[in-house]
Amino acid sequence: MPRLESGGWSCSCAARARHSARPGEAAPKAGAMRSSSPGAGRAARASPGDVAAATTWRQHLVQRSVVLFVVGAFMALVLNLLQIQRNVTLFPDEVIATLFSSAWWVPPCCGTAAAVVGLLYPCIDSHLGEPHKFKREWASVMRCIAVFVGINHASAKLDFANNIQLSLTLAALSLGLWWTFDRSRSGLGLGITIAFVATLITQFLVYNGVYQYTSPDFLYIRSWLPCIFFSGGVTVGNIGRQLAMVITI
Repeated sequence: MPRLESGGWSCSCAARARHSARPGEAAPKAGAMRSSSPGAGRAARASPGDVAAATTWRQHLVQRSVVLFVVGAFMALVLNLLQIQRNVTLFPDEVIATLFSSAWWVPPCCGTAAAVVGLLYPCIDSHLGEPHKFKREWASVMRCIAVFVGINHASAKLDFANNIQLSLTLAALSLGLWWTFDRSRSGLGLGITIAFVATLITQFLVYNGVYQYTSPDFLYIRSWLPCIFFSGGVTVGNIGRQLAMVITI
């Protein structure tokens, strides 16, 4: 009998020891569960390679934006000067007394618009899963710029019997530019959207007396102006696509 009592005592002590050890074992398990939470998994997946890739992508984006801004500002300065010299666009005298007889806000505004449009074209191509591969070389881009400058030059230099004939001619030339250097559905849709939005903004500026056009025939502006915006959007889009391909490489 004493042996049984001592055996029972030892069993009960062992059982209490096991019960007292369980809370200590639960702590490591809870820590393991916390370490395997989704947040910890995401932190583990953020490897140095991913961070470096994100940094490189941002740098490429900034480089492309700067190049597009400079190109857009320079082209706006030159082409707007042509329109002013031909008395197509009229600014107040106190406005055009600076920066090559052009309004100071025209180059930065057009540069910003060029940066947005030039970044938007390759972004839309990537979103649609249709990378643009038609005539992807700098020689084609330079020819596209030359044709666009020619269209803008024609709008100021050519004399037609009325603005409708000039508008139809420039519309045909603008569609020819798209067909020759783009031929993508996204390029056509973005070009039309850009022409529509830019025309509305121009109407608003002219309505508020910021500047004006001589012989307006489409509300407050010339009827051929949407053609210039369309061809300009296609041209800047081609520049943006080429930069996206070259700088990414």
